[in-house]
This record gives sequence, C-alpha cells and structure tokens, in this order.
Amino acid sequence: MQYVKIKQAILDQIEAGTLAARQKLPSERQLAESFSTTRVTLREALSLLESEGAIYREDRRGWFIAPEPLRYDPSKALPFVQLTDDQQREGSWQILSVKNSLATKTATRLLELAPFSKAHAIEQIRYLEKRPVCYVNSYVLPDYVSPIEGSEEDVLLTELEKQFPLILETVTYRLAVKSLQGDIAQLLRATEGTPCLVIERRFIDKQQRIIRADVEYWRHDVVVIEG
Repeated sequence: MQYVKIKQAILDQIEAGTLAARQKLPSERQLAESFSTTRVTLREALSLLESEGAIYREDRRGWFIAPEPLRYDPSKALPFVQLTDDQQREGSWQILSVKNSLATKTATRLLELAPFSKAHAIEQIRYLEKRPVCYVNSYVLPDYVSPIEGSEEDVLLTELEKQFPLILETVTYRLAVKSLQGDIAQLLRATEGTPCLVIERRFIDKQQRIIRADVEYWRHDVVVIEG
C-alpha cells in the first residue's frame, strides 16, 4: 500500500537525522507532489506517523517532527519543571485559573468528597520547549492550603509541593487513551481528534487522605510512561 511506503520513507529520513526534532515538514500539497500521490493517501501516512508519536500536528501551522519523549513516572510526586530539568529539557507552566468553590463531579469522585464539599480547582498548561503539551486540572482539599483569592497564581501548587516530602505517603494513577476536543485541543494547539494520554493521579497523605487529584491531558507524542 502506497501510504505505508510513504510513511516508511518519512520515518527513514527522521531516523537518519535528515529531519530534525521540531522541524516543520513541507506542506501537505508539497509532500503529495513529492511522492506523486493524492493528499488523501498522504494524510493516511501522516496519521500513521502521528499515532506512533514520530510527528505531531499543530492546528493551522502544519506537521512537525516530534523530539524524544519525556520519561514520566506518574507514581512520583515530582514537579514538572524538576522532571524536565532532570532530563535536560526546558519545561515551564502557566496557571489559567484558580477557584475555590463547590467541588465538580470529577473533583468529588477523585477526592472522595461528601456532597456539597468545596475544593480548590486549578487549571494549568505545561510547556516543553515553549510548546504547550499538557493541560491539567488539579483539585486540592481546602484545609491543606490557605485562602488563595488574590494571591500569586502559582502559590497554591508550589506551597503544596514543598510539603510533599513531609506529608505524602503515595501517589496512585490511572491511564486512558482518548482524543483532544474543544477548548483543551485549542489550548494545546491541536486539531480536534488528536490522540492524547489522560492520566488521573491521586496524592495520598500519611493519614490516608486524598489531598490532591490531577487530571492530565498529554499530547501523546510527548511522554513515555515508565516506572
């Protein structure tokens, strides 16, 4: 099948180093002309490469060569920037919103809260080499942090993570493969339907309370899970 041959030809260029990490591929029209094929056939080849994590697509910008993925152990309470620093990568994060309100259905389930409980809800984006790669919803028990309205945006998570060595007993997690949709796809500069890895993490303290829960939406080419 032609699309398999096209996929392998592009992969050979990547593995040979002719196409470098984060390099933009030629437009679909140019690639189709180069391989003397239709754009439909070309897109089948590109979709295969994307599913294998060899390339990624940014909405309205085109296709790019994926760099080496981060090695990620979700069972460790390691701050994202420390994770990237340890692997000589450039990581950063941005808080989108911070709220202290009635817990959502997801927060209630993950934190195992009673009805009408409150929880801090924090939205953030994680960046790798300035590329948005992960959207995170964090839910935190209110009594583990001081009120945060009007405080610095990153105080809540930073202060809690500083306490982890003293208070944390374990981190549990669950993985699922889904697709990016709606606002999350837009925030990660992805087209709707792009594969993603969803990781639910629960942070449990020494009194066996779930003090924080994260729901992470990773672009699937970015991380490899290892313990």
